Amino acid sequence: MKLKDLTFKKLLTADRIEKKVAALARQIEEDYQDKTPVFLPILNGSFMFASDLMKEINIPCRVSFVKISSYSGTVSTGQLKTLIGHDESLFGTDIIIVEDIVDTGLTLQKISDELKDLGAKSVECVALLRKQPAREKNIPIRYIGFELEHEFVVGYGLDYDGLGRNLRDVYSRVGE
Repeated sequence: MKLKDLTFKKLLTADRIEKKVAALARQIEEDYQDKTPVFLPILNGSFMFASDLMKEINIPCRVSFVKISSYSGTVSTGQLKTLIGHDESLFGTDIIIVEDIVDTGLTLQKISDELKDLGAKSVECVALLRKQPAREKNIPIRYIGFELEHEFVVGYGLDYDGLGRNLRDVYSRVGE
């Protein structure tokens, strides 16, 4: 499959993703059976994963979305800018950050620290994908769908220059 100037091959099928999402939901339900967590999907990339995950969750919960950027042009500024923020107090709540992919883990670490500073009771993360650099830095992610090395991936919410988010499967760049 080709998107703009890059070629991709199927890495994870929609069926395999669906089964993993259901398994992650069961783990979360077990861990939060006596709590009412707030799921905090990070947009744009996590929208498909978050939607499918929430359909599988059968415990009382709330959802609040945030859109975060740490980029100015093509360079990371190292400073998080909340573009669309949550509109409710998170003080004393159990929060589960929903991420599509954790590359280095730096943004996730900053978000977690910010939420703790706002008085969250607990902050955990569920990520569909985690890359090797995040593993090397021991960024704590409680619920992980699939482990990757350094692949550049698209599909199931992940994009290349805005393209590919709508694909049901996850594809990796050919030649990596």
